[in-house]
Amino acid sequence: MSVRHRTSARAPARNGAPTSARERAPARDRAPARDRAPARVRPLRHPGWTPWLYLAPALVVLAGLLVYPVYQLGLISVLEYTQAQVSGGEPTSFQGLANYAELLGDAQFWDVLLATVVFAGCCVLGTVAVGCGLAVLLTRIRALPRLLLMLAALGAWATPAITGSTVWVFLFDPDFGPVNRMLGLGDHSWTYGRYSAFTLVLLEVVWCSFPLVMVVTYAGIRAVPGEVLEAAALDGAGVWRTWRSVLAPMLRPVLIVVTIQSVIWDFKVFTQIYVMTDGGGIAGQNLVLNVYAYQKAFASAEYSLGSAIGVVMLLILLAVTLVYLKLLRRNGEEI
Repeated sequence: MSVRHRTSARAPARNGAPTSARERAPARDRAPARDRAPARVRPLRHPGWTPWLYLAPALVVLAGLLVYPVYQLGLISVLEYTQAQVSGGEPTSFQGLANYAELLGDAQFWDVLLATVVFAGCCVLGTVAVGCGLAVLLTRIRALPRLLLMLAALGAWATPAITGSTVWVFLFDPDFGPVNRMLGLGDHSWTYGRYSAFTLVLLEVVWCSFPLVMVVTYAGIRAVPGEVLEAAALDGAGVWRTWRSVLAPMLRPVLIVVTIQSVIWDFKVFTQIYVMTDGGGIAGQNLVLNVYAYQKAFASAEYSLGSAIGVVMLLILLAVTLVYLKLLRRNGEEI
């Protein structure tokens, strides 16, 4: 007996009404896929890592160029490392803080440190004073003299330190220098005396450093609202009073930046002292810490003491940098 398979046919809907769920669905649910909103982009699970990924190449280069040399500097400063150890004639031995004790017990080190601090302080004062004075002058002269002054200043700034030092030595040479002839000083030697040599180097350092202070301060003055300067002029304030009571307080963040940077740069002066005083002057009378470290490390082959001097300089400059950052935060600057 055969069984017939019945196929149930769906009865047509009355009056054309849809009977299936797909047909009963609203038209907006059956819209094409292209009309639907795009899928959301899944956010990164660790968004805080993204900046570090971009900074990673620069950090690797910085670690290779800065962190590793500083590590080697600190390592050599606690070892006995002289020419005998460099040549392999004697083994390297750990000295701990003995090199620092020897350095701090050396009277010449304290004399050089004091000379460095005084010299750097005078350079900073001269650089900031000349730079700020010329910045104010730039706001009071016409366009052509302003352009010429800016070009001359930037030319001094762009001159390499060794080139500028050589030119200044030529200008003040006791035999054929034009400065002695113009001043009628005969064969006066500017580098023979300690203070005259420091003064000559100071002038050269200020000459090559003031352009940055001038440009930055001039930009800050141009950002001051003109109404403020007009009000000061109406109150009868002169140039000095306007600077002291109006511009200096408003430019305090700018002045802090250029002053701290000048301290760091002038504390590390090497080329000018070495070239203009022939390695530190007669009997080392014009030594600063950078030149003193160079002489200890390379002239005397006392690499450990030279490295210890470098570590002391690094600590001093780190302290200055911390003061710089603290002053920036006090002025509301983001770090």
